[in-house]
Amino acid sequence: MSQVPLPHPVATNSPTEWKLRQPYSKKFIFGLLVGFVVLGWSFQNVELDRGMKELMQAVGYSVGLAETSQVATGATNYVEKGWPLVLSKETPVLRLEDFDRNNLPWLSHLETRTEIEPEFDTDAMQMINHEVTIEYLVQPIGYLGRVAMLMIETIEMAFWGTVIAVLVAIPLTFFGAKNYTPWIGLYHLSRGICSFNRAMPELITALFFVLMFGFGPIAGMVALGLHTSGLLGKFFADDIENADPGPQMALASTGAGKLKVIRFAVLPHVLPQFVAYVQYILERNVRTATVLGIVGAGGIGLELKGRWDMFAYGHVTTILLAIFVTVYLLECMSQYLRKRLIDTD
Repeated sequence: MSQVPLPHPVATNSPTEWKLRQPYSKKFIFGLLVGFVVLGWSFQNVELDRGMKELMQAVGYSVGLAETSQVATGATNYVEKGWPLVLSKETPVLRLEDFDRNNLPWLSHLETRTEIEPEFDTDAMQMINHEVTIEYLVQPIGYLGRVAMLMIETIEMAFWGTVIAVLVAIPLTFFGAKNYTPWIGLYHLSRGICSFNRAMPELITALFFVLMFGFGPIAGMVALGLHTSGLLGKFFADDIENADPGPQMALASTGAGKLKVIRFAVLPHVLPQFVAYVQYILERNVRTATVLGIVGAGGIGLELKGRWDMFAYGHVTTILLAIFVTVYLLECMSQYLRKRLIDTD
């Protein structure tokens, strides 16, 4: 008995030829050209072309191929006047109230100097120079001590600003975690507050709080706390939402309430990361607090701004080195604590 072969199925819509997708479409090329045009306009708008020209001229000036350079002149001016470091503090004795020669500050001594001072001569109707003798109280490390005290104040601002941020972020965290918020309206409100606090720069809020509290570290602490509370609130809430749901579901199945689930199933999982976030915010607040003094919000920034305006570059260099050493030491301490608290290897 012969077998009749079955007919093969015929493809009704089989393509007659293969069409490969073009790697770059016309829309992509057009968008790329528009992007280059916008970047070129922005390049000139922010004067990057002038900056590159000045840098090239500075390089030429340094190797003797250019006669002048604004960049090189400015850098040389700062280097010449910014060294040596200013560590001592010299105060005319006449400006000191209740001065006691027999009870001088530690390591200090008196110096008498003859200086030239200009004075207007009413008879000759012109400025003349004459010698005056001025007695100074010289404290060899007096200015270094002042910078150290201001840096301590800056660290205190950063610390209390971080404390304020944590206290504000705690309720924002649990109301902003979608799986634990009691009401969806609180979720959106909490997330909105976090976004608003993050969007307001510390310098702007510090200006506002200076008007409220006056000059001093209070304005800086509140500004740091409010801004970084938005960061911590978002980070904490995101970690709670992304925590492993297995332990939470297992504990909830035993009849535990939300607070117990958070305490025993969520916090042990996210607490190491929370500690890392707080350490990062503390480091960040120290760096930011050094500039808040520019607007009168306390700390080392006010001294830095004043010395810069007086062209006292030796004092400025001392302050900058103190800031660098402080931030570096805090970074080392943070890495050590993070290794002890978080690393489990």
